[in-house]
Amino acid sequence: MTFLDSAQRSALPAVEATAAALDHELSDATPTEIVRSALRTVGCDKLAVVSSFGTESAALLKVVADVDPAIPVVFLDTGWLFQETLDYRDQLTELLGLRDVRTVKPLDATLRRNDPDNDLWFSDADACCRIRKVEPLARALEPFSAWLNGRKRFQGGDRAMLAVVEADGARLKFNPLANATADDLKALYAAAKLPPHPLLGQGFTSIGCMPCTTRTKPGEDPRAGRWRDRGKTECGIHVDKVS
Repeated sequence: MTFLDSAQRSALPAVEATAAALDHELSDATPTEIVRSALRTVGCDKLAVVSSFGTESAALLKVVADVDPAIPVVFLDTGWLFQETLDYRDQLTELLGLRDVRTVKPLDATLRRNDPDNDLWFSDADACCRIRKVEPLARALEPFSAWLNGRKRFQGGDRAMLAVVEADGARLKFNPLANATADDLKALYAAAKLPPHPLLGQGFTSIGCMPCTTRTKPGEDPRAGRWRDRGKTECGIHVDKVS
C-alpha cells in the first residue's frame, strides 16, 4: 500500500484530472505518440519506464528507445529472477542503446527481517511480492512524476479494461501498449529484429520470479503460468491502493 503525505494527497485531484484528459486525448494514439506525450507532459528527468525484461518487454523498450534512449528504465531484481532474464536485460540494453537502466533490489534489512529463510514465496506470495517488488519500486519511483509500463488489454483479467493513462497516486501512469494486439507485437518484433526472451522457446509465455513461474500449456492464457493455482494474478505493483 502506498502512503502519501499531505502535499501529495492535495495534488491527487489535479493528477486524476490530468490523467482523465490525457486518456481521452490518447485513446486511439500509437505507442510512440503516447510515449512522446508522456515526455512532453513531465520531461525526461521526471519520466521512467518500468520493465521486467520479460517475454514482451522488448516491444515497449524499442518504442521508448526510438523516442529517447535516455529515459530512465527501472528494473526490479527481486533476487529470485531467472539468470536468462538478467542476461536478456543486458542484451536489450546494449542492442537498443538504453542509456539509463537502473536495477533496483529489495533492502537487505527487509529480507533479513521478513524472509530470513527465503521461503516467503511459498507461505505468503503476496507478502513476498510486497517486499521484493512493490516496496522497491515505490522507492525507485520517488524522483518521478510519471511512469510507463507494458501492460496490454489483450492480456485479459484485470487488464482487459486498461486505460491508456491512469492516476497512480500522485503520479501519472502511461500504458503505451494498452491498445496493442498480440499480432501488433509480433509485427514490431519482426520489423525491428528484436530477440525473444531466451525462455520463451521453452514454453514460458510470461516470466516472473523462478519459484512462481511455470510453463504454460497450449491454449492457456499467456499469464496462466504465473502463481499457478495460488489465486493470484498480479504482484501488487498495479493493484496497490493509495492511503
